[in-house]
Amino acid sequence: MDGTFTSATNGADAAGTPARSRLSFDLDVDICVVGAGLAGLTVALEAARLGASVAVLEGRHVGWNASGHQLGTVMPGYGLALGELIARIGLEDARELWSLSKEGADYVRANATEAQMPGIALSEGALEVSNVEAGDALISRLQMLGEDFDTEVEGWQVDRVRAEVKTNHYFHGVYYPRAFQVDGRKYLHGLAALARRAGARIFEDTPVVSIDPSGIRKRIVTPSARLRASHIVLAGNVHLGAPLRRLSETLLPVWRYAAVTEPLGERLADAMTFQGSVSDSDGVDHFRIVEGDRLMWASPETTWSARPERFAPAIARRIRTIFPQLGKVGISETWGGVVGETVHGMPQIGQLRKGLWVASGFGRHGLNTTAMAGMLIARSILWGDERWRLFSPFELVWAGGTTGRVAGHVIGLWGRGSSAAAGALARYREKARVQERIREARLAEANRQAGTRGPQPRRPQPGRPRPERPAAPAADAEGPPSQP
Repeated sequence: MDGTFTSATNGADAAGTPARSRLSFDLDVDICVVGAGLAGLTVALEAARLGASVAVLEGRHVGWNASGHQLGTVMPGYGLALGELIARIGLEDARELWSLSKEGADYVRANATEAQMPGIALSEGALEVSNVEAGDALISRLQMLGEDFDTEVEGWQVDRVRAEVKTNHYFHGVYYPRAFQVDGRKYLHGLAALARRAGARIFEDTPVVSIDPSGIRKRIVTPSARLRASHIVLAGNVHLGAPLRRLSETLLPVWRYAAVTEPLGERLADAMTFQGSVSDSDGVDHFRIVEGDRLMWASPETTWSARPERFAPAIARRIRTIFPQLGKVGISETWGGVVGETVHGMPQIGQLRKGLWVASGFGRHGLNTTAMAGMLIARSILWGDERWRLFSPFELVWAGGTTGRVAGHVIGLWGRGSSAAAGALARYREKARVQERIREARLAEANRQAGTRGPQPRRPQPGRPRPERPAAPAADAEGPPSQP
């Protein structure tokens, strides 16, 4: 990412998109998408490419929330651990869902080219590091990913991880060579530009007042106009509001803040040489190098909103904790956004009722899942692709309201505390083993030296008289003494 995260203006934005257009006239289309984030724009782009007439309604502006403020890492998988996914739906369906997530990553790569999105700054590789020693678990996971889920991965031992991410906080790693990073904000606005060129119409500053999903032609009311569509796709987040409260209440709002450091110059090489993204296995740290000598770093999640600037000192402290060799690190910019997390941990993708679709709940999931959801829903509407039914086991579940938010915060604090304690214990044990090996090496060397020199004469202790040797018996001048 280039470190520029300014909001879109009323003129052309950073990607060269036209001025905002508000829906002020009645309109009839095949598909109406509510929400101009990553998932909604992907639905619009793919549906328009397939020949449908599409209108996107956005209450504020394109990418104003989390979609326009993400780190841009693209890799297969979901936020839910693979073992949990298999336990819930079985190995075969888990394979199908994993394959869909790979399709989503391929979709992003196909769009994120310099020809289509200038300045997209694509870089290769992602590394997931463990906070504790997990050699056996690493081998098991590599076998599962490679053999059962046909994913290209490499296992990195501790020495290799620390050769490129120079801290003792991390141990083993799983490297995804096919994963990649893009400038997330440019990708979002690039999607909007591609959708417009394909024929989709995007209306900003156009909140949805009400929706009537009954009948063949659904009705959508906005402050200044009415819209009719055969299909409605709800691609919003926790801000869907009163018309869609049933959906928004299935999401737990979670905020995450991130920052870009000031230029670190040559000292950055003392901390990190890995050019891809790095994330830890507990979801606490997520960072990568941008612009050659800066770090882009995401903070842990919170369940309340705050000014992003408040998190700058905490992020700077976290960077110093992981990389003390960097010394004092200045923060040049902070930003943040709120995402909706589901109770079951998987995104909400599919058809709620005939002609009413949902693509939401992407908290803790990557760019690949938003792309996959948009592509899948557009093809379901226009081609009859039924693979969205793989998400049927993950139905809408009430997130608990304010109580759920408080519980989520407490669980998050407990999880981060447990992770930190486990990591500290692992590092203590590692240090103890190193010291024990040093002691054993010293003892072995002492024994070796003792064996090569042979036994040494004992020296008398200071202050003690040297013991006298017994006198030898006097020899008889004429011979040895006579025997009795």
